[in-house]
Amino acid sequence: MNTRVSKDERIPHRLQMVAWEITRSCNLRCAHCRASATQDTYQDELSTEECFRLIDEILKVGRPVLILTGGEPLLRHDIMDVGKYAAEHGLRIVMGSNGTLITEEVAKKLKQIPISRIGVSIDFPKPELQDEFRGQSGAFKAAMDGITIAREAGIEVQINSTITKLNLPHMDDLLNLALDSGAVAFHPFMLVPTGRGKGLESVEMSQEEYEQTLQWVCDKQSELGDRIFFKPTDAPHYARVVSQRNKKHNLKRPFHNKKVGHPNSHHSINRITRGCLAGTGFCFISHRGKVQGCGYLNVEAGNIRDRSFGDIWINSEVFLNLRNLSNIKGKCGVCEYKVVCGGCRARAYEATGDYLEAEPYCIYQPAVLQQTH
Repeated sequence: MNTRVSKDERIPHRLQMVAWEITRSCNLRCAHCRASATQDTYQDELSTEECFRLIDEILKVGRPVLILTGGEPLLRHDIMDVGKYAAEHGLRIVMGSNGTLITEEVAKKLKQIPISRIGVSIDFPKPELQDEFRGQSGAFKAAMDGITIAREAGIEVQINSTITKLNLPHMDDLLNLALDSGAVAFHPFMLVPTGRGKGLESVEMSQEEYEQTLQWVCDKQSELGDRIFFKPTDAPHYARVVSQRNKKHNLKRPFHNKKVGHPNSHHSINRITRGCLAGTGFCFISHRGKVQGCGYLNVEAGNIRDRSFGDIWINSEVFLNLRNLSNIKGKCGVCEYKVVCGGCRARAYEATGDYLEAEPYCIYQPAVLQQTH
């Protein structure tokens, strides 16, 4: 059966967020790491001047939230200079960190940039389990200390957790940890098995477990309201879950306009958007200037050392393909939730070698396929 849709279905694109792997060096050795990062010094990373030029080029496209990530971004020698340059030119800056290097002095400098939010990775609520997963004794305590220090410096903190069968039983405890630590958001990341994460394929959740987890997130968000914000990452079918609930309860507000979260939160970090934003609202830039739809979708759209960022964002073949939903294959191509979801293009690529294939971890059967059985 040919499940591809032939009609041109281009969706609008507007750059909302850029995740920038500003260095690949990291002081931990986490089991799930997309980049397989180590403490090593990586050759040929973008220079300070190249970083400044990239920021200038991003600003020609729009004013997205800029996520400085890694590796561990705090290991980069000029991270404060690059952050300050971006902030002074009008970009909102957030940081993804393992939290272990946040001292009072570091937090003060980050606040001065200003870094408006730090996402700290906590995958287990128990020190011994976190330390084992992160590859270093004391990692849990250092991260929790970093969270406290960042908050005392006036920087918002969100907790990021990569979810597998290993920590699925600890979801309630992870949520309580986020609440108790004063985090404004809790982001469960659904594992995409790339980099060192390929070693975790045996503990990746099943389709049923993905669905149950997303339903749990939806329940908890409704239950907690503005106390904390949930934003499942690498789980575009959460858009379908919420849309189904909206329809069931006859909610008139369309899914993609819904904005919820902590009263002090703002901008698109706390906005529930379309499921897969790769190439439409989001992109990733590697430590060597490679541009991708996201950090997990290892398909190069271009390199900022060869082409301007604006040219890549507007004209790259990869991004043009992602913006035309008629290119999506399999059950995702005929799904009635395709516009709000789109399926995880990175997971499709890892499973099949084709980023336009169907999302392999979604349990839902589109209505048109249900009718044929």
